[in-house]
Amino acid sequence: MRGDTGAVTHTLLTLAEVEALAREAHAGQTDKAGRPYSEHLRAVAEGVRERGGDDEQVAAAWLHDAVEDDALSEDWLREAALSPRTKDIVLAVTKREGEAPESYARRIRTTPGALLVKASDLAHNADPVRLAVLDEHTRARLTKKYAAMRALLGLPPG
Repeated sequence: MRGDTGAVTHTLLTLAEVEALAREAHAGQTDKAGRPYSEHLRAVAEGVRERGGDDEQVAAAWLHDAVEDDALSEDWLREAALSPRTKDIVLAVTKREGEAPESYARRIRTTPGALLVKASDLAHNADPVRLAVLDEHTRARLTKKYAAMRALLGLPPG
């Protein structure tokens, strides 16, 4: 599409389109509690919005696990009709194989907008109602893991 100046402009995906893409990419996946994975994505996106996040952060929330879970490729993300900031946030919250938690947390803290997305992700992951359906060992392991990441990110406990 060409704008008034003759320059090529690209229409970014709407939030509804991003949501539909994320739901399709994660179709058939379930979370640790056996629930449809799209419920987690929706909760993280809603949490970002409730915490004052903007549309770029909400879009990133819908896509926050897509690359990490191989639901969408990093190449897809690079070429997608998303803002550079949304792409940066998604890549910032994508864990890399063998990466130290400290490096992961540093990348999130230094990428504008990423901390809010990760905080919403951790809040939903650590929700006692969600954790209650897991066995005691898994619940304790995950609770410790999420608390450690919150500390590395400089977020308050709980």
